[in-house]
Amino acid sequence: MASFSLSEQAAADIRSLLDIASTGQPTGVPCASTVVVGTGSQPELFVHSATASFGRKDREDSNDIYWLASCTKLVTSIACMQLVEASILRLDDADQLEGLCPELVDLKVVQENGTLEPAQSRITLRMLLTHTAGFGYSFLNPKLQAYSKACRADRVNFNEFSGHMDDILQPLVNQPGETFEYGISMDWAGVAVERVTGMKLGDYMQRHIFIPLGIHDLTMTPSLEMRERLVGIWQRDQEGNLSPRTPLLSRPLEADAAHSFHSGGAGLFGSTREFGKILAMLLRDGRSHSGEVVLAPATVEAMFTNQLAWLPNFARRHLPAVKPELVYMAEAFYPPCPPPTPQGWGLGFMITPGPTGRSEKTGQWSGLSNAFWWCDRQQGIAGLVASQILPFADPKVVELWMGIESKVYEGIKAESLDK
Repeated sequence: MASFSLSEQAAADIRSLLDIASTGQPTGVPCASTVVVGTGSQPELFVHSATASFGRKDREDSNDIYWLASCTKLVTSIACMQLVEASILRLDDADQLEGLCPELVDLKVVQENGTLEPAQSRITLRMLLTHTAGFGYSFLNPKLQAYSKACRADRVNFNEFSGHMDDILQPLVNQPGETFEYGISMDWAGVAVERVTGMKLGDYMQRHIFIPLGIHDLTMTPSLEMRERLVGIWQRDQEGNLSPRTPLLSRPLEADAAHSFHSGGAGLFGSTREFGKILAMLLRDGRSHSGEVVLAPATVEAMFTNQLAWLPNFARRHLPAVKPELVYMAEAFYPPCPPPTPQGWGLGFMITPGPTGRSEKTGQWSGLSNAFWWCDRQQGIAGLVASQILPFADPKVVELWMGIESKVYEGIKAESLDK
């Protein structure tokens, strides 16, 4: 695989896109940040954070801390696959998973009216990594709200961002192995990692992923110094105006942070440039630029292999806004890739081409705070575009992401032609 640099023009264009997006308070994109990485000896090709217009100092080498939300799922899947490599976890062993997580035994499936039926199949780690276990999210699936009203003693809806494990003790919304349903599966994958290793999930990530990659600013429990660098989170109203809001995941930032549940689905805080080191490792088939081995090449290849060929249109479904303050309604998980273009899901993330110039087997996912990553191993380029805005799928951030990704591909193409 050839290593690329980013043309000076592309870097200037991306910087301009970020700076323009961050202006226009109170309707812009506060604290937008981007990192772009490649496969060369210096993997970081570009980093920029545009924060000046929101009362923060703009600095090229920004180390601001973001809530990365569901970008966490990528790191949890890496942890799981390390343990699969070591024959400590097994992808298709329901007995092992139930032994580690007895909460998954005899689960019930909630119906439209909130009543429950027995699960007819057992859950495996592969199902958790591919979101086919049957778990949902309460802010995406109305069945869980119906269940809360009918069956929970306190009649309170689940809150997957409470920092308490009780909120992932949920019924299923589909039969295991029946279909794709985005939800708390990766939280349970993280629980399996904790119980098989005897370590908190964040501690496992620190020892086996972050230290080998030279990462200092990714964590489930930000230190006081990191909290001082934490970017605030913003809420956009129906008129498009922004206002500061309290963090959705706040327990890791409070006095009892040590007791907070380590969410494998949404628990990481960190800087965009540090997350870029995760992406660069995947581009290099599981190695850091200094040669540290995090995953075997065959494992990385497996993670980028479609596991859901039997569900070719799994991502082309209407996403309801059960909690409109958290998620905009959407026609699909990745609308820029319309039918009949094939899409897939690997071991932890979506696999899809797109209109920006990315390759067919590009991995991608996102976070509720409007953070979007992609990893194109075929072309040797990856990146993260992050903000801190709710609801998810903010049109201005999506436009920024698409614009930046397009400029990246234009930039590496122009640079390769110059050579």
